Amino acid sequence: MSVTEPTVKIATGRVRGHAAGPAGGSVTAFKGIPFAAAPFGADRFLAPRPPGPWDGTRDATAFGPRPPQGGLGMPSSWSSADGLDCLTVNVWTPDAGGSGLPVMVYLYGGGYMIGSSDQPDYDGTPLATEGVVVVTFNYRLGMEGFGLVEGAPPNRALLDQVAALRWVRDNIAAFGGDPAAVTVFGESAGAGSIAALLAMPSARGLFGRAIIQSLPGPFFTPSFARRAAESIAGELGRRPTLDDLAGAAPEDLLRATDAAMARAMNDRAPWGSPAPSAIPFGPVVDGEVLPESPWAAAERGATRGVPLIAGYTRDEYRLFMALREQFGTITDELLAWTMETLAPAGAESVYRSGHPDADLDELYSLVVSDWLFRMPTAHLAAAHARAGGTVHAYELTWPSPAMGGLLRSCHGLDVPLTFGTLDGWIGLIVFGDAAPPEAEALSRRFRTAWTAFASTGDPGWPAHEPDGGDLTRVFDVETADVPGAEAASRRLWADHRFDALR
Repeated sequence: MSVTEPTVKIATGRVRGHAAGPAGGSVTAFKGIPFAAAPFGADRFLAPRPPGPWDGTRDATAFGPRPPQGGLGMPSSWSSADGLDCLTVNVWTPDAGGSGLPVMVYLYGGGYMIGSSDQPDYDGTPLATEGVVVVTFNYRLGMEGFGLVEGAPPNRALLDQVAALRWVRDNIAAFGGDPAAVTVFGESAGAGSIAALLAMPSARGLFGRAIIQSLPGPFFTPSFARRAAESIAGELGRRPTLDDLAGAAPEDLLRATDAAMARAMNDRAPWGSPAPSAIPFGPVVDGEVLPESPWAAAERGATRGVPLIAGYTRDEYRLFMALREQFGTITDELLAWTMETLAPAGAESVYRSGHPDADLDELYSLVVSDWLFRMPTAHLAAAHARAGGTVHAYELTWPSPAMGGLLRSCHGLDVPLTFGTLDGWIGLIVFGDAAPPEAEALSRRFRTAWTAFASTGDPGWPAHEPDGGDLTRVFDVETADVPGAEAASRRLWADHRFDALR
């Protein structure tokens, strides 16, 4: 095999990669390999189809096109001119000629609306140097992937993910990976997707371990998803049906989604409780593709056979408050509505007594962080453990130095730490112009723990037992295993159910 132009034979043809890392490094990368046909044209809003084969050797040195995306108040650089053949996979391997290496497959986050595997934050080179094969891939987003469209299968994005995992099962041995040693890991919407996959019969057996980072609570019932789809399609004067939307340009659907979300922020119908997050998409508990919520699946023991790492950051929602310029704008009325709408009864007195020096910004961040990320993650971990599964819990408490310390230990801070990509897009937000030495050291701990878990099932700290030891690995300047972490929030939310939103 050529060092400069390594080639690998997979089921659909031969692919040519390139040496990755400093000065060529010891890692080989293969990018932009189709795992499914382009989900547009006659395949718009349908389940993914297998890709066709090709003759000769396909160049795999550049990422494939991003899926259509926009929203969340983030500027979109997506254009249909970049191409629509977006269902592609990328592989980083430390030994393309080897065999039996553990495999780590990443699912990106982005509120089910933005994200792509070409983000520099998801460069698999640093992790691959630890002796694992790293895989990233694209899946459909927004209305294309998660919108409930009459006449089309629900949860098309989840079906994309299953198709990508089947590609890994069928092809990863050619890159030195072990198809029987696959760990999925993901953050935010990526974690939500993994939680959904744990409850999906079609995903069973495609991965053996899972790492869930900041699992978002909102899953939707078909009735809720239908209302959201109607409001978005209505912005175009259309109905959310396959016939009506198949002819709508992706750009038009993105603009319609933005318009519907702007309305929802001022008039909370039809979103209801998701209004603080302003996200109209998520996995739909449709009874077929996704038969039940991940929390219900964990409670009945359906996830028991997959060991987990599950955790969150201490100050999850402060990132969104900063991006939306909410600091200094939280009123008593908004705080009261948020507590009443999202949290269990008596929450305001519990939060105020537990945080006597907290201002309105702090209290608002606490309750939305618990509702949106922290308690959904904690509940899934507890249900999994009570049903006999193994789960290693963690919390990231090290504060981001960016924005004068305003962000603290915010949502997404663990992504560059996990990948070792401290100068990526997310790294610029959470670290500023340069990551401090503490971030370098924390990143090393994350990568060591995550790759050890993928290799052996043991990340280096005791398993979490909610009815016993209750230990959580707390990542900070000094790492420690802490019993009863976030005990006040856990007690408050103990009887809450994270059911699909109606």
